[in-house]
Amino acid sequence: MEPVTYLIKNNSNVVTPLLELRGVHKSFGANTVLNGVDLAVHTGEAIAIIGPSGTGKSTILRLICGLIAPDAGDVYINGNLVFSEDIQDANYGLSIGMVFQNAALFDSLTVAENVGFSLFEHSHLSKREISRLVEHKLALVGLENICDRYPSELSGGMRKRVSFARAIMDDPTAKTQNKKVLLYDEPTAGLDPVASTIIEDLMRSLREQQVCDSYIVVTHQDSTIRRTADRLIVLYRGSVRYAGNVSTIDTTDNPYVRQFFSGSTEGPIQLLTKEV
Repeated sequence: MEPVTYLIKNNSNVVTPLLELRGVHKSFGANTVLNGVDLAVHTGEAIAIIGPSGTGKSTILRLICGLIAPDAGDVYINGNLVFSEDIQDANYGLSIGMVFQNAALFDSLTVAENVGFSLFEHSHLSKREISRLVEHKLALVGLENICDRYPSELSGGMRKRVSFARAIMDDPTAKTQNKKVLLYDEPTAGLDPVASTIIEDLMRSLREQQVCDSYIVVTHQDSTIRRTADRLIVLYRGSVRYAGNVSTIDTTDNPYVRQFFSGSTEGPIQLLTKEV
């Protein structure tokens, strides 16, 4: 297993991760979901978290973006120990954008209102300025001239891309421009192969254009893992069972990796019944 990188203060040879989980535990009632997970995300990384349904992948994303708090263990942003209630409000030099599995758009709002929602609610920008920013973000994800449409008028792939545009929206008048990490929760789930390829290309393009500095993707899809990620984390029963480069998928002897990518029912991975 790849060693975990921990923060060492006052050592110029150690690069501080953008995000870090140390010994994180999380349970829901009697169900232990995460059991001492360590994870470090550095600038420029694209990390895929994989594993069977119910093993805590989406829970990690929710912890990182502050939707839930760990029962034990610590979350660090740019080397700062943070608490879940602080993540969205405090400025640690890092912005976190979330792309939900079902896009999570507001059905009663137009595309423009969805993409610009955070600016309409929290910035002092004029409607015209926000509209210009919305059009720019939509152009980045390959969608133009759809500002007045509603989510119900869009295909599944288009709704996903609108959610990407919303996730990369930031206030340009902020005093400091933060680095950006994007969290993708099953971004290609339910899409046909062509739509999946478009989304995968978009994910890589946003990082290449430095729209985001790093990203984490939770996925089950082989093509998404191979085409969008550099590093692979295999999670099972709340623990990291493998951490290595995506290029090792076909050569590693790790039984969790071998079973996951072969789809075999024989091996250490047994069926779990609840997704968390």
